[in-house]
Order: sequence, then structure tokens, then C-alpha cells
Amino acid sequence: MKIIMLGAPGAGKGTQAEMICEKYNLPHVSTGDIFRANIKNGTDLGKEAKQYMDKGQLVPDELTVRILLDRVAKEDCKNGYVLDGFPRTIPQAEVLDQELTKLGDKVDFAINVDVPDENIINRMGGRRACVTCGATYHVQFAPPAKEGICDKCGSKLILRDDDKPETVKNRLDVYHKQTQPLIEYYSKKGVLKEVDGTVSMNEVFESIVSILK
Repeated sequence: MKIIMLGAPGAGKGTQAEMICEKYNLPHVSTGDIFRANIKNGTDLGKEAKQYMDKGQLVPDELTVRILLDRVAKEDCKNGYVLDGFPRTIPQAEVLDQELTKLGDKVDFAINVDVPDENIINRMGGRRACVTCGATYHVQFAPPAKEGICDKCGSKLILRDDDKPETVKNRLDVYHKQTQPLIEYYSKKGVLKEVDGTVSMNEVFESIVSILK
């Protein structure tokens, strides 16, 4: 089972990816993690990627896909994997499909966790992070015992810049321009499945499990 997770930033697709991986014993493949691992281990692919990253440039799609295919060729991916954070654009999806086709492989499911922008802005605007230990809370869904204070270490909780409404709106604009077209792309390929991301985390997961059965 090769699964791609789609959805806007803050839609909860990362959480769902982890839950899918746990239930089906599949590796959670995040491009960010792969880059970091290759660079840390000093692989040839890692060195190549680092040259771009050191200059503040985006790693080219072709190299990103090569690094990704190197990861999914490993033994733990033989029964499938969940891709999180890739592809982000149509060209990336096309390169991935071409390379998988060469291997006699394909994407089985592209699951879109659908959440309206308004919900995401409210959801992310309610997040609070501890300045000391990094623990995260939500004023509505997971509040601390004492308002503004971390349960774990007693430090102050803050609204991170990433979660401020203006930042979230900018991230959503980028998502709509670059990543949302993937929904139509995978729909045309007949592998798109959509779930309502506005319900509880467990209800979203139940919908995904019923799709994967």
C-alpha cells in the first residue's frame, strides 16, 4: 500500500499519517527527515542536496525524487509506505509517477484531509507552545491546566510566529497555488480519496481506515 497524504498546512495530515503507519505497520516517509538523514550520514545524495540548501536554494525535483526512491527501496518499505510532505507540486508528482512506473510501481491512494481555510486559521491560531520545553497545547482542544503556563515545566506559553493568522494565511495562499492542483491530478488518475478533516481526529482516522479496507 503506497499512500500519499494531501491537505493544507494545519489540516492534521501528519497526525493521520502517523496513525496509519502505526495501524498498518508502514514506515512514515517524510522528505524533510530523509534530507536530514542523508546529510547527517554524508551520503552522495545528501552532499548533492546540501550544496543547494547551503545556498538557500530549493533542492531540484529530480534530486528530491532520487533521494525519495532511495529511501523507499529499503527493506522496511517493501509492503508500502505513507508519503508526507511530498509531492508538493504537479511537476514533482509527474517525476515521481515516471520513476515509480519504471520500477513497475504506482501510488495506490492519495488521501486528502479536507479542512476549510477558516477552520485552519482558527485551529492554528489557538496553538500555544512552551518557550522552554517545546510542549504544545491548544486553547480550545488541549488547554493547559493553568492558562498560559506549561503543565510540564511551568514556563510561559506563547503563540509562535508560524501560527499567527497572517503567517497561516500566507502559507495557505502558497498551498492553494502550488499544492492544491494535486487534488485534481490524483483524481484524474483515479486514486484520490477525500475525508472530512473538520471532525475529531479519531473520526477522520475511521474514515481513512474504511477507505483502506
